[in-house]
Amino acid sequence: MTEDLPGAGELILLAGLGNPGPQYAGNRHNVGFMVLDELAARIGGKFKTHKTGGEVLEGRLGGRRVVLVKPRSYMNLSGGPVVGAARFYKVPPSGVVVVHDELDVDFGALKLKFGGGDNGHNGLRSITKSLGTRDYYRVRFGIGRPPGRQDPADFVLKDFSTVERKELPFEVDRCADATEALVGTGLAAAQNAFHAG
Repeated sequence: MTEDLPGAGELILLAGLGNPGPQYAGNRHNVGFMVLDELAARIGGKFKTHKTGGEVLEGRLGGRRVVLVKPRSYMNLSGGPVVGAARFYKVPPSGVVVVHDELDVDFGALKLKFGGGDNGHNGLRSITKSLGTRDYYRVRFGIGRPPGRQDPADFVLKDFSTVERKELPFEVDRCADATEALVGTGLAAAQNAFHAG
């Protein structure tokens, strides 16, 4: 198991997780899409539908060649389009970075890691199964735990609260910064810069 991204000339695949369709666009579960849309704006390009089942955009971030991928499948089937794109672009698992919502991280906090379990996240479970390994990078965007007795499955499919929505553009921007730092400077430096003390 290595925590090094592929060499400088190699392509890195950035996958943002979410559900397709306008009814899901503002959901907590779709924050991976929101971050990738911000990264696409920084690249200055538009996503195009790809035969592997996702929307893709190639460009440069953090001084590296990247391909951005948004699966067009539902969250629990994310693995097919992500791994399809990884194979198409010949990116090994160690060059895959997945941006996703995380219940076990407070709203407004970010965690970057390499490998590990899926923590009940169906998108990660699908990607791990399709890749055949847990050894890929994750950028975990904190959404916090649901209030009271609300079912986590319902919570992730609800839009951010009014208070959270005021902070959301800033947090999405910061998560995009962290993703760019991971690509440009590596995991340890990005963790030092973006993990709260």
